[in-house]
Amino acid sequence: MSADAEMNSSPPAESDSQVMGKDGMAALVEVLLRRGFTVVGPTVRDGAIVLAELRSADELPYGWGVELDAGRYRLRERADGAAFANAAGPQSWKPFLHPPRVREWSADRLKGELVLTTDHTAPPRYAFLGVRPCDLRAIAIQDRVMTGGVYRDPVYEGRRSGALLIVVECTEPGATCFCVSMGTGPASGPGYDLVMTEVADEDGHRFWVRSGSGEGAEILAELPARPADPETREVARAGVTAAADRMGRTMPEADLRELMAGTLDAPRWDDVAGRCLTCGNCTMVCPTCFCTTSEDVTDLTGDHAERWRVWDSCFDLDFSHLHGGPVRASSRSRYRQWMTHKLGTWYDQFGSSGCVGCGRCIVWCPVGIDITEEAAALHDWTRSGPSASNEAAP
Repeated sequence: MSADAEMNSSPPAESDSQVMGKDGMAALVEVLLRRGFTVVGPTVRDGAIVLAELRSADELPYGWGVELDAGRYRLRERADGAAFANAAGPQSWKPFLHPPRVREWSADRLKGELVLTTDHTAPPRYAFLGVRPCDLRAIAIQDRVMTGGVYRDPVYEGRRSGALLIVVECTEPGATCFCVSMGTGPASGPGYDLVMTEVADEDGHRFWVRSGSGEGAEILAELPARPADPETREVARAGVTAAADRMGRTMPEADLRELMAGTLDAPRWDDVAGRCLTCGNCTMVCPTCFCTTSEDVTDLTGDHAERWRVWDSCFDLDFSHLHGGPVRASSRSRYRQWMTHKLGTWYDQFGSSGCVGCGRCIVWCPVGIDITEEAAALHDWTRSGPSASNEAAP
């Protein structure tokens, strides 16, 4: 669904909802491929549930779940054969819409003349199968960043404009999930083409499916499905409600924007700086971080050169480098910049938080730094009386 359509979408009437079995999931992938989509969804690879191009629904991670904690990720087998009963993996959908590396132009010296070439390759038309509600919100946030202002990113816009979003609501949150705190899940918000809730119980393995766009309704009409029965709807709703009560993490009950603005001198920043490796893993796995830099490369002859746009991180020492040195030279200042921007000043730029509560930054931090724990520590500091601290701010 396009970004503009997303803003005007609303949940469909439940009278239009359907129930399909595993055969319906197989048919869904076949229909998408027949319509010319590049289907991307979760699959098991290299000891993780990753996002990759799918040629068949058989590649979905049926029977696999995950165990998550700070700095820890493990696959585990499930007895119920569910395909989507697993929390967010190491990837979001960001690499498909906002690629890590994009060649912006190349230049060649031919017979004394400089010839510039830009890459006009048409992007694939993606169908994203298995988008989590938190990641659906992340895509909406990236839409605002990449296409919502005066300067629109043509690479992102080209990949996003034709993307079909098939959301799966969460019934199995991970130990590091906190989407409830951020208002992004486990139930889906607007912006999808299709949304489904997986149910696997004594009555069978099935999916409660609803459409959210005209194209989604067309696709749903091609699937082997039946009108949704009240029992399946109730079981599906109960699963999502139970997931909301089983979040592994929570943010403190505070205005996070005000909390970030009021704790810039908190001694807690020194504590986290003593643990942070400034590796940038959190920004790489974050579904909303968007910063890039440019790299120029040339061959040994000097007759061919290219400029590439690549992901960058505010944890990189060169990220804020100006003449004379970096603006944020310490790990303290770089971690503080990331967290206060994500939870606070993002509102000033884009009108929302930059965090969707997916928990990836917690899982994939090598030393297990937990953004919810850091926010809670800052909140405790404000309540205990910041003036009592004898530690001077840098």
